[in-house]
Amino acid sequence: MNRVIVIGCPGAGKSTFARRLRDKTGLPLYYLDMLWHRADRTTVSAEEFDGELEKILNGEKWIIDGNYLRTMPARLEACDTVFFLDYPLALCLESARARIGTAREDLPWVEQEFDEEFRQWILDFPETQLPEIRRLLQLYGPGRSVHIFKNRDDADRFLACL
Repeated sequence: MNRVIVIGCPGAGKSTFARRLRDKTGLPLYYLDMLWHRADRTTVSAEEFDGELEKILNGEKWIIDGNYLRTMPARLEACDTVFFLDYPLALCLESARARIGTAREDLPWVEQEFDEEFRQWILDFPETQLPEIRRLLQLYGPGRSVHIFKNRDDADRFLACL
């Protein structure tokens, strides 16, 4: 386990899981949200994002946290391990709501409200993102260690055994 991606619905706890994995393994951790977003809530260009991601993917060891479907095939191709947090939608919504007002190392600003557009993104995730994630996992999963957790207890047990 040297090249790891952590994926799942917003609010699932990808960043928390990734940090705990980093702390257990010593692997460097990269947040896609930190590559894409600027502190002023604008974004970098796709070219700049892709260039920074390519530098990370060329490294020997890493954990990459985030979905970003457009670049998921490249990350799946480069990784040796996938952690997919496939948690219930209600848990993801509540977790996203609960982190409002909290400074996080995976986002360059503090969310002050549960943005309606983001809430809708989470609600739409099972229809708009999940089928493609599952398709990509079937396509790229062979030859990789793929861990699908259905709840936080399963993820916690895995981390406790490292």
